[in-house]
Amino acid sequence: MAGKKILIVEDEISIAELERDYLELSGFSVDMEADGDSGLKTALEKDYDLIILDIMLPGTDGFEICRRVREQKDTPILMVTAKKEDIDKIRGLGLGADDYITKPFSPSELVARVKAHMSRYERLTGSEKNHNDIIEIRGLKIDKTARRVWVDGTEKQFTTKEFDLLTFLAEHPNHVFTKEELFREIWDMDSIGDIATVTVHIKKIREKIEYNTAKPQYIETIWGVGYRFKV
Repeated sequence: MAGKKILIVEDEISIAELERDYLELSGFSVDMEADGDSGLKTALEKDYDLIILDIMLPGTDGFEICRRVREQKDTPILMVTAKKEDIDKIRGLGLGADDYITKPFSPSELVARVKAHMSRYERLTGSEKNHNDIIEIRGLKIDKTARRVWVDGTEKQFTTKEFDLLTFLAEHPNHVFTKEELFREIWDMDSIGDIATVTVHIKKIREKIEYNTAKPQYIETIWGVGYRFKV
């Protein structure tokens, strides 16, 4: 968590400084704003890993800041309140706050909440960033990460070499490969006269992905040369 940046928007300076001190001891970098208007401006103009936002502020209140920030960013927001009614508002208004904490609270509880929300956010964004590597061409969908293939939404079963051969061709559209080149690429060895296996695998792939194997729309035979994936 070291190096993560946090914005505290809190008009009670003694509370803000206490929060800052504990967060900095935990390795966070902290900025502070003491009123709603400057807090909103800073939150929108700069990037933070989490925002600690008091509700009762001079100028723009915490509810409005939360709403405005959430329109533009998915930064985790921890709202701070001293009143039971505000908790009901946070729950009821659907402002997009990730959590709330009620005054008075211990600094260690605040740090624990901050760490928990940062970890959760990193897991969520990490899973989005590490999304599967997918090739989609017309009705054909190849999920390289999961090694799965669909044709018009129906999953088809492929052997390892069938999948590798289909994926290689789809990754090199409109490129004509000889059978020798494909054998060397997919089977990782020189053909030694055994290129008939490429023909057999192309036939099996076509049976699974082509609407009409006599007139293939994906894998085209270039007579006397080899095969080409059409896009």
